[in-house]
Amino acid sequence: MTGAVTALFLHRLLESTPEDKPVVVFLDPAPWHRGEEVASVLKENPRLELIFFPAASPDLNPQEHVWKAARKAVSHNHDFAALPALAGEFENFLETTTFPSSFLDRFGYPTIYPMFI
Repeated sequence: MTGAVTALFLHRLLESTPEDKPVVVFLDPAPWHRGEEVASVLKENPRLELIFFPAASPDLNPQEHVWKAARKAVSHNHDFAALPALAGEFENFLETTTFPSSFLDRFGYPTIYPMFI
């Protein structure tokens, strides 16, 4: 990952979102999520807001809870004969499950929908 890749992702995200809607992205504090390229995207797009999770706090990152729950529900102690079956079960779990997040609740986003991760 690089700042340029993050900036490209943010541009694509903005392109896929109606122009009259604000966009909030929660990120870990990796160096490539910051920098000149990302700052430029933010300056050009006032409807975009980045909120960073605290460093070294994976317990606060809701994505970690999503993956833990998905592994428990789909792959732990389950046997799949082929990867497509496992992938299908995993995708179904993500599409049909929501996850409360006390961290995101502080910002007015009490539930995350993993398809946007």
